[in-house]
Amino acid sequence: MISAYPGSAVRAAERPLLEAGAGPELMQKAAYGLYRSAAALLAQRRGRIYGAAVVVLAGAGNNGGDALYAASRLLARGAGATAVLTSEQAHPEALAAFRSNGGRVLQLRDETVSAALALCRESDVVLDGVLGTGGKGGLRSQAAQLAVLAPARLRRGESPAVIACDLPSGIDADTGQAAGPHLRADLTVTFGAVKTGLMAGPGAEAAGEIELVDIGIAGYLDAPAVQRLENRDIAALLTEPVPGDHKYSRGVLGIAAGSETYPGAAVLATGAALATGTGMVRYLGPEPVSGLIHAAHPEAVCADSTVPLTHVQAWVAGPGAGVDEDQRRRAVEAMASGLPAVIDADAIQAVEPGLGPQVILTPHAGEMTGLLNSLGERIDRPGVEADPLTWVRRAADLTGATVLLKGWATLVAAPGGPVYSQAEATPWLAAAGSGDTLSGILGALLSTDRTGTRGPGHYARLAAAAASIHGQAGRLAAESGPVEVSKLPEGVRSVMADLLHG
Repeated sequence: MISAYPGSAVRAAERPLLEAGAGPELMQKAAYGLYRSAAALLAQRRGRIYGAAVVVLAGAGNNGGDALYAASRLLARGAGATAVLTSEQAHPEALAAFRSNGGRVLQLRDETVSAALALCRESDVVLDGVLGTGGKGGLRSQAAQLAVLAPARLRRGESPAVIACDLPSGIDADTGQAAGPHLRADLTVTFGAVKTGLMAGPGAEAAGEIELVDIGIAGYLDAPAVQRLENRDIAALLTEPVPGDHKYSRGVLGIAAGSETYPGAAVLATGAALATGTGMVRYLGPEPVSGLIHAAHPEAVCADSTVPLTHVQAWVAGPGAGVDEDQRRRAVEAMASGLPAVIDADAIQAVEPGLGPQVILTPHAGEMTGLLNSLGERIDRPGVEADPLTWVRRAADLTGATVLLKGWATLVAAPGGPVYSQAEATPWLAAAGSGDTLSGILGALLSTDRTGTRGPGHYARLAAAAASIHGQAGRLAAESGPVEVSKLPEGVRSVMADLLHG
């Protein structure tokens, strides 16, 4: 499990050590960790450090000092380095060490911005040390013009690779918001604890890969604000059949999805659920959709019935329902059934307060906007996308349900907490039907759940696990080209096999 903390909590955890005079030691630990990550990246990309071109974007604070000290170590191994100072002040000892090892310095001013950008684009690695956890708002003045830099991951492997020191400059450490221009990274080397802002919204997208450097503050941290499941955590939530199981004991999932207008959604959800391991699917919906499901998945049992008359362990309702009133009614019945239920797409319009955490809403940003406004909030889609962490928590508290907000980093909030963030997906999953597949995966996990004690956040953990499985399956599928969502269950099966059997 990866735990993330607000920048304010990390600074509070550092305070006792700083008051004890350990500030220089903390900085050297951070700088050494940053150096090691930069050296490893250079070795991977170039084969060696000697002769590499490094640019340090150094602000006035300790982040700039960390980056300058790290670059000093790279200089000692034969790299060339230039420090672009974004402030008239820089960490004096770190700058002196950088200069003593042969580093060059360029003061960022209006007339030197073009030269600074040229240096960055011609370098092998850029170390971003402009702003730290205390920075609020985006990059300002001449530094804002550096935001045009694109990391190598966004430029198909071209130089430079961008490494953020603690977090990308211009990203809010507490929320992941980007209030203005900000830098984006291939890798963020963060110190002491992962920052919440690296797990949500623009911050998650800007962070790239995340590496944590232990500087000795873990014992001073309280409860995390956000967590991320790792594969071992997900494996612990999964259920394998045992001798004596039958199709009913393995878990029966009810799916009320699809319509004559959008029949494919039901087929996709059913395929994903079966690939995830549910023992049986009972489909409720119009006969033409049932025919398609039987053709693709003859093991599914289809009927034109109601939720109260259908015996299942969990429900998926809403994908592809469109304006079908019967499917809308089934979604309302699923929410009222007391059973775990995934409520997606058009069914989210029927959500009202008073649900329980076993009901899991799975909106994208547009659907979340509609839900929040129906509950009395005043927010638009850009507002949700700018600060998804705040709004996923708000939606969970307003509805009483567990809420999974889809995005580059998918966030899951239980009412009152906890919050999870999963970012295993590939951009190739931004395709029609992808959300229907996620609903099927989550529905299967709910139907096969044999957990005895279901404490706070249990359903949020299952939802986070589903998001991770979905993302990993997408990445696996993308290895052979663009993702065809109808083929995604093949990847789901492979991911499940890896999780269950190691």
